[in-house]
Amino acid sequence: MAALPGEGWGAPAASAGTRLEWTAYYLDGQTAIRHPATVRLMREGLEVTTAGGWTRLWPYRAIRQTQGYYEGEEVRLERGGELAEAIVVSDPAFLRSLRETASQTASRFHDPARRGQRVRLTILAGLSALAITAGAYFWGIPAFARLAAPRVPVAWEESLGRAVMDQLAPADRVCADPGRQRLLDAVVGRLVSAGPPLPYMFRVRVVNRPEVNALAAPGGYIVVFRGLLERARTPEELAGVLAHEIEHVAHRHTTRALIQHASAGLLLAALTGDMTGPLAYGLESARVLGQLQYSRHAEEEADQDGMKRLLAARIAPGGMIGFFEDLDKGDPPRNVLRYLSTHPSTSDRIAVLKAQANRAQAPPTQLMSEKDWQDLKAICAASPQTEPKP
Repeated sequence: MAALPGEGWGAPAASAGTRLEWTAYYLDGQTAIRHPATVRLMREGLEVTTAGGWTRLWPYRAIRQTQGYYEGEEVRLERGGELAEAIVVSDPAFLRSLRETASQTASRFHDPARRGQRVRLTILAGLSALAITAGAYFWGIPAFARLAAPRVPVAWEESLGRAVMDQLAPADRVCADPGRQRLLDAVVGRLVSAGPPLPYMFRVRVVNRPEVNALAAPGGYIVVFRGLLERARTPEELAGVLAHEIEHVAHRHTTRALIQHASAGLLLAALTGDMTGPLAYGLESARVLGQLQYSRHAEEEADQDGMKRLLAARIAPGGMIGFFEDLDKGDPPRNVLRYLSTHPSTSDRIAVLKAQANRAQAPPTQLMSEKDWQDLKAICAASPQTEPKP
């Protein structure tokens, strides 16, 4: 039996141009079937009559709008709980008449005149989300990296360094000659002992690759490529490069850069001190390290503190300066030391280092004999001259 309109549900005193009757579809909330229906706008609510002849009364205060906010979108009104009844009207002008009729509850229904504004707000929200994402990438993540790097345990850094070395310096690529390695370790030991105490045990590995390059990994690990060792003319030049890389480790430049440029997972592992994190991100960190560009501040700090370390160790500073000058002359080879092409101007850094070297307090002493130097340069002679895997 159809429900009849109750008292007070009569037709409203509509303004001119207000349409009171609309073609719609009714959904009972139980099935997906759309029943053709007619919707009449009354004083207190909607009168919904289906093609089957039965009528339902929907008080305005019980109705919620769930669709019809955007251009081309059908208007959908619902009533009820989880399995709600619904009516769907395809003509967007329905909303205007609905708001005029239900004046006291008009705010429950979208004003079609504001559709353009809603689109603009949606676009603005999207642009804001992009801006927030960009801000997090360029400022938020670096800030977190600066916060995390000084606070991660040394054991965490060493774990990450080992994982990186497994990728950058696998056993079949390392030039392993015990006698010549001792010569290299002696240079590193002299440099490390000349400065303030550091919490790291430094380990330097020569990798049998032709690049003129060296890399510092977290936790005291340093990689020297065969090409750099062959290009260096004196042990003092090699010591200058090593001093620079030692300072990257000491100031945790590499740790901070990896946390910043690797995935969010490594950042989270650093912030929480998760000791399994470094092992999981070893390959990714090695790839990042291979393409890493330090900030200008980090490079200047490594240069100047590296020079301080050389002077404190009484190693001739001309080696460090001469190595940079040699690589700065003419057209450098394609595989030249990476950081010279990405750091501050080489001529500027050379000028600063020369001024610093002129303030040396004590005369330098010999680092090693010429015989030992030539012996060290041949550390890869017994290893296959393999090229990097593609």
